[in-house]
Parts: sequence; structure tokens; C-alpha cells
Amino acid sequence: QVQLVESGGGQVQTGGSLRLSCVTSGLTSDSYSIGWFRRALGKEREGLSCINMREGLTEHADSIKGRFTTSRDRFKHTAYLQMNNLNPDDTATYSCSTYCDLITGDFRYEVSHWSHSWGQGIQVTVSS
Repeated sequence: QVQLVESGGGQVQTGGSLRLSCVTSGLTSDSYSIGWFRRALGKEREGLSCINMREGLTEHADSIKGRFTTSRDRFKHTAYLQMNNLNPDDTATYSCSTYCDLITGDFRYEVSHWSHSWGQGIQVTVSS
């Protein structure tokens, strides 16, 4: 059974930083990608980033480029989302998935995996 567990969320003031972690289990190889998403209250889900766990190649959505960066520790089966210079518009529930779907430049970047698994989500609240 594939499981993803997020951690690292919480409340931070404008301009602050947080690092989210996504630990995966139940996958026998690292031939998968981890996508980070968020959903703010009353808004649609937004794809933020994608990282290939084997090769470390990344893509980031235009909306968060320069502030958010995804990375991974291949041997810990963990993906990270480093979020800097946070503002109240970043307040949302953040989730990781073995699915990626984001807009970068003029392209939609989508990566699917047979598991199509999601973490439970974690709240990030940015106060002004």
C-alpha cells in the first residue's frame, strides 16, 4: 500500500519560511515523481511543483517560482517543499502526491503514476 505523509506545516508570519516534507512508503523503486499541490479556501487545487525522485529533475509553477523550491532525499524517500517569503495568499492546505500537474511557461506539465496516491494534506497559515 502506497502512503504519503506530509509534515512541516503550521502558522507563520508574512515574510517567513516553512519547509514541508512528504515521506513516501510502499513503493519498491524510486521511479516516481512527487507533486506538491495546494488548495486555498474557495479556490481550485493548484499544482506547485514536481520532482523526479530518481533523477532529481524539477519543475515549478510560474506562480511560485523564485519563492518555493522542491527537492528530495532519495534514500529517505522524502520530498520537500521549501517555501520562502510567504504571504497571506499562500494560506492553504498543502498536499503531496505521486501525481504532478502544473503550469510552467506555456506548458502544462503532467506526470502520472499507477498509484496516484495522495497525502492527507497539511495546513499552512500565513498571518499578516
